[in-house]
Amino acid sequence: MISFVRVDDRIIHGQVVTRWSKEFPCDGIIAVNDKAATTPVLAKSFKASTDKKVFIWTMEHFLEKQDSVRKSARNYFLITKNPIDMKKILVDNKFVPDNVKTVIIGPCNDRPGATKLGNNQSITQEEADAIEAISQAGYTVEFALVRETSIGTWDKFRSKFGY
Repeated sequence: MISFVRVDDRIIHGQVVTRWSKEFPCDGIIAVNDKAATTPVLAKSFKASTDKKVFIWTMEHFLEKQDSVRKSARNYFLITKNPIDMKKILVDNKFVPDNVKTVIIGPCNDRPGATKLGNNQSITQEEADAIEAISQAGYTVEFALVRETSIGTWDKFRSKFGY
């Protein structure tokens, strides 16, 4: 079962996972990122960043395992590196996590072509399009590195991207 859904450009960061796991039950983490899943040194570093059970999967592997993830008695965080991958999971492939109606957008680095929304939270138009699709699918999208530093939900920022 998925207990928490997050987008974080660092994928897994131990301190943040520890903070969120105090608010949401978590037996382990499923990170979906093709590059991390196929780069052994990256996968190893993510697994070393927390004492939780960590799975680093390609998108294809996640889609193959999604039914067993949904039916699991264990609670997992579902994390992608970017909103586009999260849209593929939640919208394009219609993966519906039980009882999770909020997607937390964590760090998204400043980069060329990105619009700055807050501290370490910048998104491109393509990412905004993915977030809009997630929102239209019925999810609340909140921008928060950790709960107490939330800068608001997608509704606050969507007009910056033509919505």
